[in-house]
Parts: sequence; C-alpha cells; structure tokens
Amino acid sequence: MEQILINLVSGALGGNAIGKSSPTFDLGTIGNTIAGLVGGGVLGQIITALLPAVASATQAGDLSIGGIVTQLIAGGAGGAILTAIAGLIKNKVAA
Repeated sequence: MEQILINLVSGALGGNAIGKSSPTFDLGTIGNTIAGLVGGGVLGQIITALLPAVASATQAGDLSIGGIVTQLIAGGAGGAILTAIAGLIKNKVAA
C-alpha cells in the first residue's frame, strides 16, 4: 500500500512540475495532478513488476531507502511523461 501512495504522490508532483515548466505541456493544475496521479501509478507498478528486488521488498513490507527512491523516481517520471503526452495532444487538437 505504501508503494502505491508513494507512486501517486510523486506522480502528481511530477505532473505538476512538467506542466508548469512549459506552457506546451500545461493542462491546468487539476489536469496536471490527475494526469500525474495516473501516470505515476501506472509506471510505478510497471517498474515494480520489472524489478524483482523492489517487488520482493515491498511484498515483504520491508521498504528500504533504495526501494523508496526507486518508487519516487518511477512515480515522478510516470507522472511527468503522461502529463507531457496529454498536454501535447491537447495543444495539437486545440490548434
């Protein structure tokens, strides 16, 4: 449960960071947050599935510093990536 919360929070932060860094990617605060939550949750789960060491540590309830950092990076990157993609699509359709 903790890993999902870490992914969601870091995804929301990553989505807002990329959205506010460039008007090309901006979906507004709520849009950035929602896209970041979804992207962080999805990529965080994919990273957990691909890295067996992180998956086994989180299943055992033993969150190490490395596992937490991995989840933070994966969630933030996922949130930023999905927000950027959604922002680009929104701006291309609007143009």
